[in-house]
Amino acid sequence: MVRLVRWTALAAAALLVAGCSGGSSGGGGEEGKGRNDRSSVGTPGLPDSFTSQKLDWGGCKAAEDGSAPGGDWQCATLKVPLDYAKPSGETIDLALIRSKATGGSRIGSLLFNFGGPGGSGVSMMPSYASIAGELHKRYDLVSFDPRGVAASEGVRCRSDKEIQAAESVDVTPDTPAEESAYLKDAADFGKGCERAAGKLLGHVSTVEAARDMDLLRAVLGDRKMHYFGISYGTELGGVYAHLFPKNVGRLVLDAVVDPTADTIGHAKNQALGFQRALNNYLESTGQDPEQGSRKIADLLKKIDADPLPTTSGRELSQTLAVTGIILPLYSEQSWPTLTSALRAAVNGDGSELLQLADGYNDRDASGRYGTATHSQRAISCLDDKERPTPEETKKLLPQFEEISPVFGPFLGWDTAGWCHQWPVAGQFENPDVSAPGADPVLVVGNTGDPATPYEGARKMADELGKGVGVHLTWKGQGHGAYGSGSTCVDSAVNRYLLEGTAPKDDTVCSS
Repeated sequence: MVRLVRWTALAAAALLVAGCSGGSSGGGGEEGKGRNDRSSVGTPGLPDSFTSQKLDWGGCKAAEDGSAPGGDWQCATLKVPLDYAKPSGETIDLALIRSKATGGSRIGSLLFNFGGPGGSGVSMMPSYASIAGELHKRYDLVSFDPRGVAASEGVRCRSDKEIQAAESVDVTPDTPAEESAYLKDAADFGKGCERAAGKLLGHVSTVEAARDMDLLRAVLGDRKMHYFGISYGTELGGVYAHLFPKNVGRLVLDAVVDPTADTIGHAKNQALGFQRALNNYLESTGQDPEQGSRKIADLLKKIDADPLPTTSGRELSQTLAVTGIILPLYSEQSWPTLTSALRAAVNGDGSELLQLADGYNDRDASGRYGTATHSQRAISCLDDKERPTPEETKKLLPQFEEISPVFGPFLGWDTAGWCHQWPVAGQFENPDVSAPGADPVLVVGNTGDPATPYEGARKMADELGKGVGVHLTWKGQGHGAYGSGSTCVDSAVNRYLLEGTAPKDDTVCSS
């Protein structure tokens, strides 16, 4: 599968280093019946064993790669109900990380979610601290691995060997045999998740993660939730605001997911966003975007018929090639890397695109894969009610190809395969993020964002409601705006989080 993970620009940059060196929300234990039913999913009063628990902050354990955060970082676990409809039943532990405020006049905790779904906040937070330096002076920087992610009962659906074998599956099938193999692989993935995760697979929804966040807020001793959500984290933040409007403090949503889009809509949005980023990249190199895109699409077709050799001995398939093209589009600073990789591929060497694809797929030099995409699929397939059939997808393919000749075919087919025969029913078509009565929420959109196109920010602000959603635009490139080089954006966000003063709605930052 090639579902585009909605990472932050920082995460994309980290993946680039690794590579070159080696929607909608579900329902808290009850079956959803429609978009506006989310508020009716009850959360019974939690026992004191949850709300009065004391977090045992201590040293952080080393990750699988042997690394551990230095400095003043502390880790702990938060106990939460597996099923909020049965708070006296089974529990799970969520991994937390924090660094206390470095200066005086502490405001409270600032909780981060860096995207995905499936991204580990525990591993990302220390890397992001340098970007959030001004905020760190007055906030404890806090993040977590959401349920089903990494150290929080992380879902793993396949072995490394099985993951690598599946990379040979053609995700844009051209024949009945390829289509059958594609759909079988999709169904097998779901079966693997069910075997590995068991009943947890039905309790990793965005709504449940939002309820976890509110429990964490209470346990941390914060009267209001101060939150910074990036990419998928904006959807999580919007759902939180809807469920707990009176608890909303200062919320920033950056690189915003369109809350009005269903499964097909999200796929079309991403085809538009990545094609727009590719066009901007091609223009920056002096190429005509239409002609340049057609050349890349033709290259991908050639690779589909005849995979490219690499210095590693592995072959570069069409699927891996498009994945390798996607990664450097997350950050304008990575565009030269894309130029080099495409040039090598045209000359018959797939090594550089393969390295980029490995970075995106979180594969290290020894052949071990991370599990972020497993968690992402488990969360999104529980959230998303819509299940397009292969027949429906085929009818839509011309629309996807018109949006993007490079990415359209992949994202079109992905709508049929991503949750094909998933063992747990999806619950909603799109998330309800309306938050009447909440304090102002700052929504930041980037005109050149590839993964979460700019239009989603305006829609999020509108859906949050009049007087709640405050829209800020940055005319820039890459996934996310804060910390990406705009003094205007950084100043506006810092002023809001540190002083509580939101910019005027529809403020535009051009630099």
